[in-house]
Amino acid sequence: MITEPAKALPLSAIEAASERLAGQAVATPLVSNGELDRRTGGQVLLKCENLQRTGSFKFRGAYNTIASLSESERARGIVAVSSGNHAQGVAEAARMFGVPATICMPGDAPAVKTARVRRSGAQIVPYNRQKDDRNAMAEALALEKDAIFVRPYDDYRVMAGQGTAGLEAAKALQSLDLTPDIGLVCCGGGGLCAGVSTAWRAAFPDMAIYAVEPDGFDDTKRSLQAGQRLENETGKRSICDAILTERPGALTFPVNVANGVEGLTVSDDEVLAAMAFAFHELKMVLEPGGAVCLAALLTGRLDVTGKTVVAVLSGGNVDSSMMDRALASVA
Repeated sequence: MITEPAKALPLSAIEAASERLAGQAVATPLVSNGELDRRTGGQVLLKCENLQRTGSFKFRGAYNTIASLSESERARGIVAVSSGNHAQGVAEAARMFGVPATICMPGDAPAVKTARVRRSGAQIVPYNRQKDDRNAMAEALALEKDAIFVRPYDDYRVMAGQGTAGLEAAKALQSLDLTPDIGLVCCGGGGLCAGVSTAWRAAFPDMAIYAVEPDGFDDTKRSLQAGQRLENETGKRSICDAILTERPGALTFPVNVANGVEGLTVSDDEVLAAMAFAFHELKMVLEPGGAVCLAALLTGRLDVTGKTVVAVLSGGNVDSSMMDRALASVA
């Protein structure tokens, strides 16, 4: 049975989000794979958010937030900022509600993501990932348009929406009479991790929960260890475009601390190998940021021998050139 812990993000908010998302979001499958279990020595179950509407978990938080607005608020329009997955989620949710959306996106965002944002009818305003303050840019745009700023992670409505993936996974595990020892969640600003860890901590109080980040962007890991929000060093690069943030969110970080989340990191090469494994063995397409949890398992970054593990595959929006690079990495 799932019980509600005393947290800044209440389980009831995730349950309410689940009701709003019913019939709108995909109840993504929880799958296992014999070769993955053989390689890791554990029993691994993968929550496949790469199969979610718009190709990532981000649709959940975007839809829940826009659905939570009043009609008069929605009529003002939506502004968001994202490297691609939040952008797609917001653009599609806004289209469904008939709301105009303007998205600030980096100029180097994967072409597949920008194309799908435009396909949903949103306007794109580009920014330079290395030079521009994207949040300040989006806030100024929202002020100019008198629009609602839907943040990518630092919003309890967004966190609650993302947490529905964890709630679904928890219920699926309980239906299988499985109690996970370990949970893995990809982490950028921490919204998915905050929502999912809240659902998992309520259902499975004793499980260990890890936020997985790319090398060089381990702000959440270091912040959790230090007990305060720390920034990443500027100038670092990674192929994991979907989860590259400057620092943990002001709202997400306390939730992840309260839920006892720990941190892990993986390299770009390990991510590419995980993408290739997913393609060949799982018959699934993952983007780099969506493959970090799988990478952590395949590289043995965490010993899961004899353990039951649940891990989120967070997205599958990848350009063909990056997929080619992943497949070539193990050729």
